[in-house]
Amino acid sequence: MNAFRTVAYNVATNWQKSRLQISRVWALSLPYFKSEEKWRARLLLAACVGLNLGMVYMMVLLNDWNRVFYDALQNRNAEVFWHQLGVFAMLATCFIIVAVYRFYLTQLLELRWRAWMTRDYLQRWLKGHVFYQLELQSKNGTDNPDQRIQEDVQQFTADTVGLSLGLLDATVTLLSFVGILWQLSGGFSFDVAGDSYNIPGFMVWMALTYALAGSLIGHFIGRSMAALNFAQQRLEADFRHHLMRVREYSEAIALDRGGHVERLSLQERFAQVLDNFMRLLRVQKRYTWFNSSYGQAAVVFPMLVASPRYFSGAIQLGELMQISSAFGQVQESLSWFISNYSRLASWQATTLRLTSFQDQMSAVTTRTVVEGATSGINALHTTPLTLSLPNGDVLLADTSLNIAAGDTVLIRGPSGCGKSTLLRALAGIWPYVSAPTHDRHGEPITYGPVVLPEGSVFMPQRPYFPEGTLRQALAYPDSATHYSDEALQNALYDALLPHLATELDVAGQWTQQLSGGEQQRLALARVLLKRPRWVFADEATSALDEAGEKVLYEKLLTMVREEGGGLVSIAHRPSVASYHETLWQFNPAPEGSVAKFVLVTN
Repeated sequence: MNAFRTVAYNVATNWQKSRLQISRVWALSLPYFKSEEKWRARLLLAACVGLNLGMVYMMVLLNDWNRVFYDALQNRNAEVFWHQLGVFAMLATCFIIVAVYRFYLTQLLELRWRAWMTRDYLQRWLKGHVFYQLELQSKNGTDNPDQRIQEDVQQFTADTVGLSLGLLDATVTLLSFVGILWQLSGGFSFDVAGDSYNIPGFMVWMALTYALAGSLIGHFIGRSMAALNFAQQRLEADFRHHLMRVREYSEAIALDRGGHVERLSLQERFAQVLDNFMRLLRVQKRYTWFNSSYGQAAVVFPMLVASPRYFSGAIQLGELMQISSAFGQVQESLSWFISNYSRLASWQATTLRLTSFQDQMSAVTTRTVVEGATSGINALHTTPLTLSLPNGDVLLADTSLNIAAGDTVLIRGPSGCGKSTLLRALAGIWPYVSAPTHDRHGEPITYGPVVLPEGSVFMPQRPYFPEGTLRQALAYPDSATHYSDEALQNALYDALLPHLATELDVAGQWTQQLSGGEQQRLALARVLLKRPRWVFADEATSALDEAGEKVLYEKLLTMVREEGGGLVSIAHRPSVASYHETLWQFNPAPEGSVAKFVLVTN
């Protein structure tokens, strides 16, 4: 009784998992077949289905050919023998044509589906700073989104198309051959206690029993593959991610003499990869033992069952071969689950990774995010904002900010107090911001938590430059074609980078090739090139000497005044204060306050 309950529980659990997997696959697949490419996608899918059905029909014809050909051999009928060789040549030619185009159109469907999903995921990942906000969720965030977009999408489309068409093929093959096998196999008679019994379609029941027993045993052996595949993909991506970080921070690691530490860290991560892979390999080895034995036994099993009828003269050699062929098709169709168990486990892991990635992106886009509204107002206004950290700690509470055109503001305070976080909130990329929706009189606030002036540029302390030519790095994110060579070169001269003025078409990895001071000057050259009204600078000159800082801050001030905007800076150097008229100071909050700091504006 307990054994029966255990089996029933496992069946119910696996059924629930299968339903959940199907719903996930459906949710991931349906958007493509309802997208702007829906007719092309549906036609390709219909062609693939048609070619799979054609392949099954060709196998039915070949099965019937087996009977006629081997009967001709047994009867030593040369005329029929040579005629059947001609029939085989025609059937083989048609089979090859169908096989080639089935392969080609299936691969084309996978390719176009992958291209669409990749574009869709890139658009959703990069829209609205989702890529940045996912990185903030250190505990519950999505690991390695690059791997999910590049590798998981490819594997999902390939497995979904391959497994779906394979299941269709197995189902149609089963329906096509089970009738043939039923007619050929005859009945099985036996006596029990003096009574005679006859089982019609005996070979069909034997094929069903053989496949069902194999499926149950195969599932018992390989049931842990899905979880191990999921872990393997995550660990491989994590190892690759840290290899990329060593490359990205190669100079800092070399200067810190940290090569041995990184080697130990990478070896530890790779050891986790190997350890999980060995567990997966042991499961796959046990499953391969079973699957190979199961497949080899299936070759002779129908011969053993049908041979008594052949030796008794009830059937001829051609019918025996036709029975063997039909049994093989039925058994293989019923054993589709066993044959594809490893791929199903990998498919389940990939689907789960993409589903969780999609859920994380959807959760980010539905969260209330402070948007930098460009309303035509040449000033900065905010409602009372509350800034928090991802762990829930409050940095600032109920803080309103206002800056008019022509103002220059310096933000100062101890490290970690939230200066950079404040600029991120003003830029609209920090999600952990709350603001009231009604004013103190109960009237709804219509202009948003932050009204950002038009023509605003934010300068991080560590600027980003795309790989490519210097002109592309200087114009980013605009196209370099928008600026003349003279304008680009003048910006480099103004930013104290005359030695780069002749290298506009030189391609390089500028983040690694330039020093910290040169990177900051190149970022300032980008601002001087585009001449925005407002500049929000976060330690934008921290790597420069005081003489260079003086020259560049004077150029920034001249530019924003000519454009009719303002300047907001974060800096620790006392010398920077002379370029600003207003000071915002982060001070520790009083005892018992919900926030860690208060912002004093003078």
